[in-house]
Amino acid sequence: MTKVLVLYYSSYGHIETLAHAIAEGARETGVTVDIKRVPETISIEAAKQAHFKVDQNTAIAQVEDLAGYDAIIVGTPTRFGRMSGQMASFLDSAGGLWARGALHGKVGGAFTSTATQHGGQEVTLFSIITNLLHFGMVIVGLDYGFAGQMTLTEVTGGSPYGATTIAGGDGARKPSDNELAAARYQGKRIAETAKKLAA
Repeated sequence: MTKVLVLYYSSYGHIETLAHAIAEGARETGVTVDIKRVPETISIEAAKQAHFKVDQNTAIAQVEDLAGYDAIIVGTPTRFGRMSGQMASFLDSAGGLWARGALHGKVGGAFTSTATQHGGQEVTLFSIITNLLHFGMVIVGLDYGFAGQMTLTEVTGGSPYGATTIAGGDGARKPSDNELAAARYQGKRIAETAKKLAA
């Protein structure tokens, strides 16, 4: 059975929501999907002061978990045009997996959020994808089979490099129906690719 991991970090819940949509899309293909988040690197008190969503009911990932999956889809909010420190710290600790080639040939993908339309979504996706390529993974983005990323009738995230959402400066904007559809589409495409490579 093909196994997919949706691995995320979410401060305010936007990436958590996209992670569940990606998992929904992947499950449509009949694969086994787990959703896990990386550990928080700041204290619970500091997280609460910053109004982080601290009640996420998702298992905490361990680095060694990654080797047990056929596909890993990584999501993190943007921090100054790159991935969050929490996700970077987690991936930085995966040197042992890199050294033994434990992720070679596995399928990878990326998703993100920003406060604004031009807040660095594509740069952040590339910062994730760069890590996955160094691990030897095969990257699947959000292809133009999902035409919703080309819409001009509404403000929307979405890029050929991965699903995205725009949170707004105060974080009040939630992922739109179009953005959630993009996440489901990408999850499905990654799972389909992983199944083909595992065959």
